[in-house]
Amino acid sequence: MRTVRTLLEGVIDYAGLFPPAGLDMAAAVANYASYRSGETRWMLGRFVVPAARLDEFARAAAPCLAEGGGPWRLTALSGPDPKEDLARIAEFNRRHRGRAAVEAVEAKAPGGAELAARVPASPDPLETYVEVPAAADPGEAVAAIARAGARPKLRTGGITPDAFPPADRVVRFMRACLAAAVPFKATAGLHHAVTGSYPLTYEPESPRAPMFGFLNLLLAAAWARQGSDDGEVRAVLEETSPGGFRFTDGRVGWRGRWLAEAEVGRTRRELAVGFGSCSFVEPVDELRALGLL
Repeated sequence: MRTVRTLLEGVIDYAGLFPPAGLDMAAAVANYASYRSGETRWMLGRFVVPAARLDEFARAAAPCLAEGGGPWRLTALSGPDPKEDLARIAEFNRRHRGRAAVEAVEAKAPGGAELAARVPASPDPLETYVEVPAAADPGEAVAAIARAGARPKLRTGGITPDAFPPADRVVRFMRACLAAAVPFKATAGLHHAVTGSYPLTYEPESPRAPMFGFLNLLLAAAWARQGSDDGEVRAVLEETSPGGFRFTDGRVGWRGRWLAEAEVGRTRRELAVGFGSCSFVEPVDELRALGLL
């Protein structure tokens, strides 16, 4: 369906190196290479790698990069020294031009502020994301990030129950992004299509906790952008029934309320641009199970 594609085009940045998957570089690279050639490659975004491991990535990916199929698109995570990381990125992009490119860089506060200040002077035009803590009111931080020409990032989960922010904090973050007219990225805990209680890791005896669905997150952003009140946006985010959402070729619905495909597309461009996930297969499999692929 056209609306599904509009909602999910290039939406998943693959972060297989990170928990709970925690793959080694060779396995993560092999996975990404296979996803690039699969029938759901249209959903695939960038490969996420720490800037400090770019050389390791280059060694592991060398055979794949030589095969063609277009350059690999990367997101680099910056550490405690943004200046050094930007130099690494510039050198990587110079050496691998035409085969791989770091297109985006991400950092946590407080280093994110320094990163955002340095990127405009770097030799590569990089999308810059600065992680904003969910606990405090994000309005001032999001506005400052936007003024610096960067974008905010929200952590929506992890491998422990306390890593998941309450829904009202996610809504508050979306409101701050709307007020600052800046798009955001989410990361962590978004393996599942629809909100529910799921295992936190892939261990057999893993504890379970409520986790946000990526459909919920993206559609909550769409309804927030359309002017729905906080209560309604939160209800979309917390919807646990797959039957609560309906997709057609021209619109998407939730509990009898509808948005046109064009509005969904604007949300993806202007507000919720994507999310990081350590699994690409899990989201795809769940969408297939729901009959959306």
